[in-house]
Amino acid sequence: MNTTENANSERHYITIVIAIIIGLLGVYLRFADFPYNNIVANILLITGVGIALKGVFGILE
Repeated sequence: MNTTENANSERHYITIVIAIIIGLLGVYLRFADFPYNNIVANILLITGVGIALKGVFGILE
């Protein structure tokens, strides 16, 4: 695959959408009322950021 086809690959954008969903779930859980909600929310936010960066850097390759 050449670089243009790789940048336009659908899998990169699906990865970014999944990362956004995980990040939003982390934001919503921050306001939930259960034990350790901040820890769970932070883990989800960090995971979402990591996946999003993986998708963005995949597009930039």
